[in-house]
Amino acid sequence: MNKDICVRCGEGVVNIRVGAIIIKDNKVLMVKNGRDDYYYSVGGRIQFGETAEQAVKREVKEELGCEMEVDRLGFICEAYFYGTIGYDQERLIYEPAFYFYMRVPDDFDLQGNTFLEDGTPEYLEWIPLDTDKVIYPEFFKTELKHPVRETRHIVADER
Repeated sequence: MNKDICVRCGEGVVNIRVGAIIIKDNKVLMVKNGRDDYYYSVGGRIQFGETAEQAVKREVKEELGCEMEVDRLGFICEAYFYGTIGYDQERLIYEPAFYFYMRVPDDFDLQGNTFLEDGTPEYLEWIPLDTDKVIYPEFFKTELKHPVRETRHIVADER
């Protein structure tokens, strides 16, 4: 039984996720797959019964092969966009996401940088904060350059 919190709601989809903000040497660790032309944060869907913090720790362990502690909740982002999550045709997706700054150990080094998600190869890559590459969430490009201690609420609406 799939425990991911991703449910159809009328003609749309609600997809609740977490993202890890892993920064080292003014670069953020991002994921790219062999199918899409953009990068996205380490993370994934919250599973039913998990807290957002438990979910981000699980996702980091699954994707990086190591445990990492949460420093703090940095952002709550409510995003509306069109996509095909789990369906053949595009649907409106409402995606509330919790982005956590992680405590990155000084000796942190990737053990490998490739893993598979649903048979699609994914690659981990350190991206400079001033990149011109397409990354999601887009606010990483501006907000991560000047981090603040309080949690920020962001709305990204592509309807």
